[in-house]
Amino acid sequence: MNFSPEIEERLARLQEKYEAMGQDMVSYLDGLLHADFLTYWDYIHLDTLLSLQSPKTPFPDEEIFIIYHQITELYFKLALHECRQITDQQPLSTDFFAARIRRINRYFEALTKSFEIMVDGMEKEQFLKFRMSLLPASGFQSGQYRMIEIFATDFIRLVISDKREELKNAAIEYQFEYLYWKYGATELSTGKKTLTLKQFEKKYAKTFIELGKSNIASNFNALYQVLKQKGEATTELETELKKLDVNVNVNWPLVHYKSAVRYLNREPEEIKATGGTNWQKYLPPRFQKRIFYPSLWSDEEVANWGKGWVEEIIVGN
Repeated sequence: MNFSPEIEERLARLQEKYEAMGQDMVSYLDGLLHADFLTYWDYIHLDTLLSLQSPKTPFPDEEIFIIYHQITELYFKLALHECRQITDQQPLSTDFFAARIRRINRYFEALTKSFEIMVDGMEKEQFLKFRMSLLPASGFQSGQYRMIEIFATDFIRLVISDKREELKNAAIEYQFEYLYWKYGATELSTGKKTLTLKQFEKKYAKTFIELGKSNIASNFNALYQVLKQKGEATTELETELKKLDVNVNVNWPLVHYKSAVRYLNREPEEIKATGGTNWQKYLPPRFQKRIFYPSLWSDEEVANWGKGWVEEIIVGN
């Protein structure tokens, strides 16, 4: 049999590859000869993926709730994949940095736009019943989301606003005790830590602190400041960072706020969120003033952070 030049060239390259590794190419070709062709469902483990929904109640809409949260965590995994590419890239170019931030923005924009599934895609009465079977689990306990925040900015920017100046030179272990999200997982009546928060800290506290330490000089804000000092920061990069700031710190919390208003706001008494989290004070961006890149925003924009968006959400409901 005569092989085409293309096949001969590839066989020669394969021979070089296996010889360099001390392997017998013929044995590998035998294995290829007997291997089945790859299928779509096997490649993405489709049967396994579709078996990962285990509702706790008979209410049909609980499956919507589970699948949407699983989709969310997969998008977070994609975002973290980009985060690690940025911090690992040596040397880091402005173009590479901006391109990966743009990808993260696309992931969050897709999630934000799809959140109508949660806002209007379930029957309210079903949700209010099946949610009681999920206690104390809560979407608050997304460790991947917290990791994205830690990659995105200086750790001190995640501390509650009235403690940032006092703790700006403190060790990350100490700053960790004052992270903004802890105040959203306190019991509304007593101010004590909820079981939701206790579970979350037990599983992730060490991971968050170690990540914060390792990213002191390589979080996105630190990397941006280095590029800026070198005169290499571009308008494109700054635009993408500002979009990320709004996507993570305004748009994403606000679609959750809209959902909470839709499902948990009942006059004359507001219903506690799953796990007892204090959603009324935790979700609105104007309360937290959580801004990853304050140097990119004007004083007026910082002062009115999230205000217009919140008013729009409230008026729309």
